Amino acid sequence: MVMDDGADWREARRHAVHAHAAADERLRQAEQAEAAGLVRAFVAEAQHRGLATTRLAALSYDGRHRYRTRLHGWYVDRAQRRAIDLAGRFHLLTVPASLRSLLFGATPEPSPPPLVIGRGGRDGESLPLEVLLRRRLSAGDDWP
Repeated sequence: MVMDDGADWREARRHAVHAHAAADERLRQAEQAEAAGLVRAFVAEAQHRGLATTRLAALSYDGRHRYRTRLHGWYVDRAQRRAIDLAGRFHLLTVPASLRSLLFGATPEPSPPPLVIGRGGRDGESLPLEVLLRRRLSAGDDWP
């Protein structure tokens, strides 16, 4: 009996796709672990320097509303869309617009910190997380 070359090719492709996906997942996990380490180091250094914390606010996706949150920490970008809370969790501070959030505040969930901020963005500008956090520490309490 002759093996079907099409079946062999499909099996090889399926194996290649799975191997590629597994490699991408390992890379993503390694980058997230490295970024989480940078965030932990930032929190330790910010606390060591006595950097003032603030109550963090979230912005609606459309940019028209700011919502209170229960989070306290440090904004790490001047647009105040990214922050690190006192527990060392990274937050993207954008949420859907809602009347409930206006009345009771928003609860943005922490997200894995990216190793590169803005990677793949439309404007083409990206910045390594390490550089962003170093700039934030250097600015001290003189931060918008």
